[in-house]
Amino acid sequence: MTDWPVIVMVDSPSATKDLAGRLSGLCESGDVLLLIGDLGAGKTAFAQGFAAALGVEGPVTSPTFALVRQYHCAQGRAVETLIHADVYRTGSLGEVAELALAELVEERAVALIEWGDLAAPAVGDDVLEVTLELTDTAEPADATDVGSTEQRRITISGRGRWSGRAAEVASVSAPAAAAVGAEPGAPS
Repeated sequence: MTDWPVIVMVDSPSATKDLAGRLSGLCESGDVLLLIGDLGAGKTAFAQGFAAALGVEGPVTSPTFALVRQYHCAQGRAVETLIHADVYRTGSLGEVAELALAELVEERAVALIEWGDLAAPAVGDDVLEVTLELTDTAEPADATDVGSTEQRRITISGRGRWSGRAAEVASVSAPAAAAVGAEPGAPS
C-alpha cells in the first residue's frame, strides 16, 4: 500500500508536463489542485501539461495579473472547464475567498491554483497538493529543450476525498520520471 506523500523526480519541463497530463486523468469535476512552489519551480509548466491532457486548445499562461482564467476542455469529457488561478498577487485570504474558486468548480470544472498554499484555507479540505521544488540547475542538454536537465522534486499529497488515493496517484506518476517513488526510508 502506498501512503502520502508520493514523490516524483523529473528532469525537464516536458517531464513535468507529462506528469501533470497523467494526473489530469484521475480528476473529476469539482477537484481542486493546489500548486505550491517558488518562482520558476514549474507550476505553470504543470498547468500547461494538465490543460493539454484535458484537450484545452491555445496557450495556457500563468494568470498572474488576471488572477483567474477559464479554459474549455475538449468535448465529450466529464470535465468541461479548467479553472486556472494564480493567487500570488492577492493581498489577503479575503481576496482569495472573493474569487469563489470552490464555487467555480461545482459546474463540471477542475481548478488548478498556483501559489495554492495561500489559497488552501479558502478552498476546503478536498484537495490534491502538488509541491514543485527546483533541486538542481545544470546546463541544458541541448538547445531544443532549454532547461532539460533541471531536476525537480514533485511532492503530491491528498486530503479529503483524495486521502485514500495515494496508490492510484503513484501508479500514474511512475512512467513520468526517471526516478520515482517515496524517498528512502519513507513509508510505502
